[in-house]
Amino acid sequence: MAKYTLCLAAVVVATSSAFSPANLPQNIRADVSLNMAASEPGSKRKMALKALGKAAKILSSVAITAAAPPAAFAASKKVVETAETAMDVKKIATIGTGALAAGFAAMKLAGGSTKQDFLEAEPYWDQSTVPVNVWKNKAPFTGKVVSTKRIVGPKATGETCHIIIDHEGDFPYWEGQSWGVIPPGTREKDGKPHSVRLYSIASSRYGDDMSGKTGSLCVRRATYWCPELKAEDPAKKGICSNFLCDTQPGDEVKMTGPAGKVMLMPEEDPKTDLIMVATGTGIAPYRGFIRRLFVEDTPAGNAYKGQAWLFLGVANSDALLYDDEWQSVKESYPDNFRLDYAISREQENKKGGKMYVQDKVEEYADEIFEKLDSGAHIYFCGLKGMMPGIQDMLKDVAESKGLDYEEWLKGLKKSKQWHVEVY
Repeated sequence: MAKYTLCLAAVVVATSSAFSPANLPQNIRADVSLNMAASEPGSKRKMALKALGKAAKILSSVAITAAAPPAAFAASKKVVETAETAMDVKKIATIGTGALAAGFAAMKLAGGSTKQDFLEAEPYWDQSTVPVNVWKNKAPFTGKVVSTKRIVGPKATGETCHIIIDHEGDFPYWEGQSWGVIPPGTREKDGKPHSVRLYSIASSRYGDDMSGKTGSLCVRRATYWCPELKAEDPAKKGICSNFLCDTQPGDEVKMTGPAGKVMLMPEEDPKTDLIMVATGTGIAPYRGFIRRLFVEDTPAGNAYKGQAWLFLGVANSDALLYDDEWQSVKESYPDNFRLDYAISREQENKKGGKMYVQDKVEEYADEIFEKLDSGAHIYFCGLKGMMPGIQDMLKDVAESKGLDYEEWLKGLKKSKQWHVEVY
């Protein structure tokens, strides 16, 4: 008897009249397919589709076609590409957790393997073999763009893109590390090549397609508004961020790294709480953390018994990043994942001012200090301007508790519970 394998080829968002292709734009309907061996029993097909819809938390329209089963990871890669093309920018910021979880659930029902355990250290929490600076400035790696998608709504303060890059498995990295990107061209002032720009990697080591051959970046397009011109001045735009946000599938990207160890997750004790504080694209490393712990079938995720608490500060609701992914994880793991937003232009802090991320953290000061006293690790990632406010707030809270802030902070650093990556 032939072996039948169910391979997910695409997931899209439908209207309230679920499973009605006529309600979708033609360009989306054309991309929606579920490859299956021709004689697969209908019952298994229904089970897979039911798992798909439930896990994705969306209403989907699919067409089933008879075909030889392609590789499972090629199918999951197609999920990312097609769904990102189909999604509504505002309503679904990224296909992320829901669709990929659904795809792998469907493949599992049909007999496909879903484990992400082939890029692990031995034991998995041992950080002695973390790759660092494998690819250098003088001999960079050349990756190829799989997709570049805007992931914020129309009223966001600036454009942020999610960029998936294919590295063919030749550029291993760990969650919390950064990639260096060398933009093409030369500097205007001296004709020398542009310098490397570092970007926190926004995926786990297995990538969005979980093949171990891709990685993702979360990049905000840097622009400069000239008050005299009353327009954006292209001469002062960010060279690298604009290059990345303008990339198309197949474009080459010269890369270095991976860089850094300061943001790695402590995995030896699976009961360790993680407190993750971000502004804007500083969310990137935490997406890798959360996918590893809650989305993928990893040794770290299977063992984890702690609580991961995410704080994200943005200007308005349209600027929220990966919200659908966080909501899906929160629903699936209510005891192990917490989520708090600080939306500065829409919320007020306790003093009646704008709600910045340090204000939101302060609301839970007692609980956070208690967690840190119990061994929790706290992470800060985003614009460096966030840190003075954060540290002033922590100092005030420490002093209100009768603690010497400098000694308290020194203790956290000594025990490696304090992680900062700002730019």
